[in-house]
Amino acid sequence: MTVRLGIAGAAGRMGQMLVHEAVGRSDCRVTSASEGPASPALGQDAGTAAGVAPLGVAIGADAEAFVRGCDAVLDFTVPAATARHAVLAARHGVALVAGTTGLNAEQERAIAEAARTTVVVRAANFSLGVNLLLGLVERAARSLDAAWDIEIVEMHHRHKVDAPSGTALALGQAAARARGIYLDVTSERGRDGLTGARKPGAIGFASLRGGDVAGEHTVLFAAEGERLELIHKATTRAIFARGALAAALWTPGRPPGLYAMKDVLGL
Repeated sequence: MTVRLGIAGAAGRMGQMLVHEAVGRSDCRVTSASEGPASPALGQDAGTAAGVAPLGVAIGADAEAFVRGCDAVLDFTVPAATARHAVLAARHGVALVAGTTGLNAEQERAIAEAARTTVVVRAANFSLGVNLLLGLVERAARSLDAAWDIEIVEMHHRHKVDAPSGTALALGQAAARARGIYLDVTSERGRDGLTGARKPGAIGFASLRGGDVAGEHTVLFAAEGERLELIHKATTRAIFARGALAAALWTPGRPPGLYAMKDVLGL
């Protein structure tokens, strides 16, 4: 079957990449596209906005019409929009593939509630490499005792608005889960001034921003006399778009639920 795709934030960097990656495929096609009500891209053809041939799909601001026009919404926008799309996706039986990060508790509940009635694939990062990295981090954290300190360093482009990145937090969650601790209690997010010695068992985060970096994540395990570093570097957003398309193509026929990329990839 051909899966009809709805691209949220179609004029943004990730939205354009999703459109670009979908063009020319026989297993999916873009049938709806959206932007915020103040976007100068409203009314433009989604293909033209992405720098490819026109698709005959105008970018609109009507969220409900946008969701009704597809089989799967791909959303890498902002938390409020993603939560709204989750509600509408559940209402209309449309799958949701969401890569938005920085959601608050209420918005997270909207995602979880939508998953009760439709298919939701949620991931902080849709690349195959990062999802393999998550498994490696969990295995390393389980194998290395508390004498090994854990630090997570991430770098993204200057336009990213949330920190630490969703992927960095997911890596922290993987490490915390392996050690049987709660990340919310043990994480240290930035140090400044006389902070004192490092707290035993803490998982530290550092966020760097600059240039056009698509995404770099390093998980360091540091002990006396040795250090292990697990690193993933993304050089193009295309890897995230390809993963998101794979997730959208995986959704038809699945029962309602909240899924992760490990489900899509069979990891």
